Amino acid sequence: MNSLDFIKESMNIVIVGHVDHGKSTIIGRLLADTDSLPKGKLEQVKEKCRRSSKPFEYAFLLDALKDEQEQGITIDAARCFFNTKKRDYIIIDAPGHIEFLKNMVTGASRAEVALLVIDANEGIKENSKRHGYLLSMLGIKKIAVLVNKMDLVDYDEEIYEKIVEGYTEFLEQIDIKPEAFVPVSGFEGVNIAEKSKETPWYGGKSVLDLLDSFETMRPELDQPFRMPIQGVYKFTKKGDKRRIVAGTIETGKFKVGDEVVFYPSGKKSRVKTIESLNKSDIKEAHSGYATGFTLDEQIYVKRGEVAALASEQRLDYSTRIRGNIFWLGTKPITIGSEYMLKIGTAKSIAKVEKIVRVIDASNLKNEQKGHVDRHDVAEIIFKTAKPIAFDLADKLSATSRFVIVDDYEISGGGIVVESLDSEENKTGEGVYENSYIWEKSLISKTKRAKKYGQTPTLVLLAGNEDSNIYEIGKQLEKQLIEEGKNAFFIGIGKIKNGAVVSEFNPYGNEHMKRFADTSNLLIEAGNIVIAVASGLGEQEIDIIGTRIDENDILKVWLGRDNEENISDDIDIKGDVTVDGGVSEIKKHLEKEGIIFKAG
Repeated sequence: MNSLDFIKESMNIVIVGHVDHGKSTIIGRLLADTDSLPKGKLEQVKEKCRRSSKPFEYAFLLDALKDEQEQGITIDAARCFFNTKKRDYIIIDAPGHIEFLKNMVTGASRAEVALLVIDANEGIKENSKRHGYLLSMLGIKKIAVLVNKMDLVDYDEEIYEKIVEGYTEFLEQIDIKPEAFVPVSGFEGVNIAEKSKETPWYGGKSVLDLLDSFETMRPELDQPFRMPIQGVYKFTKKGDKRRIVAGTIETGKFKVGDEVVFYPSGKKSRVKTIESLNKSDIKEAHSGYATGFTLDEQIYVKRGEVAALASEQRLDYSTRIRGNIFWLGTKPITIGSEYMLKIGTAKSIAKVEKIVRVIDASNLKNEQKGHVDRHDVAEIIFKTAKPIAFDLADKLSATSRFVIVDDYEISGGGIVVESLDSEENKTGEGVYENSYIWEKSLISKTKRAKKYGQTPTLVLLAGNEDSNIYEIGKQLEKQLIEEGKNAFFIGIGKIKNGAVVSEFNPYGNEHMKRFADTSNLLIEAGNIVIAVASGLGEQEIDIIGTRIDENDILKVWLGRDNEENISDDIDIKGDVTVDGGVSEIKKHLEKEGIIFKAG
């Protein structure tokens, strides 16, 4: 069985435009004119407008559908669907720059075609240009420009041509060649579903005919195989010893027997089986396919690595990259600022080493300034806390895209244009001032584990303030020591909203880095490190993960609901007693082989 058998023709489109340029009206028209609305919805909205003496607008259809979605009825507000005789269409709702960046860069919903809406009456706005730049950066090749509200300018050809000329000139500067410009009126339905007599001077297609003329993006089979690793899943029931490496294929294809390389670790093995729910005997999988595979030789790989074929173009990996970014954060970027950088499934703390240049996205002019303001485009050199794998944008755009997270919020995105790594950074050493290079011991981690009868691990206890986590942590250390194990307790301190509440250390991120570096040394010495913090969040855990191998971390949540939404390994709910909590954790430590059973 081949995964190509499951392809169904559909097309993802995104519709973007300046506020009040008529994007929602055009979406409403597309839904209505293709009979894609729920039965009776159009009449219902028209009647509601009549009763309230309010003129009907097609944009109201989206509001009505979203009202239903909020009540759990009918439609997902993030996506609207319509179809023609040729194919199904999925409209990806992009209510703002940040949502658009998040969906596009993370691959949650990758658009094949963009319709960019410009108001004929208002003309080209700064946001029209910013949207164009963003589409260029994200690699959307098929772009059509809809010059809307032509009814407000009496379908004046001269006004239309002036917008076509001005916007084409801008797009050429960012290497975009639009597929077409279409004069439309979403309000009147002109040139939406079919050509209209109001624009006899226009020789092109209607919006629907134009969409149908676009070729559907076929799986990118001719590109190198790239699969960001989502996770590795183990099975323990009925002697099932499989370790399934899971993820979604970005580009290319692979088959059983292929030799795969994982970046940035460089580990290699051959594909033994391709796994999928409710399907068996799969020999090949291709881009766009969520799948998993097992390996001939069991090697340790983890989330954030990227699988590639040994026979194809290799990925870059680095701790220093030059990226073109689009900034949406409320606080400006300055040299030395630190953010969480996410590319594929990988993430790392990244420091701004240099701002090479800043560009005003609305006019593409270079600006001489040492910071990056909201809505600026910039070229920046980032220094990451650990090696991260990627392709350069001019080689393979899908795996060059990243997002920038500031204080838990996606605040920007970009593409990698150059790897600036040196050989010492290939090891991930020397990234931060407090990350020292140590001489390695002659005693391996495996030998040390056998000697002490335990696997060195960071046991990270988090939970509600009233869940006894400090008492549980201390008692766990005490019992392990009494049983002859090497254990060490650390109370991190109360962490709240990303900052450690401490008169000695007001900088939360720096505190977490120092804690992680200290814990890593204790783990290297063979210890089970028991660390405790109330209010611990994903951002703090991410920082710890940049210093300590994720395979050496066991996350435990104790108490009521996991309010911080931490992706834990053990979840002990309810009113946890000290003895009960210690007992549950020890059972898990034995089950996972962290503490070896006697005999």
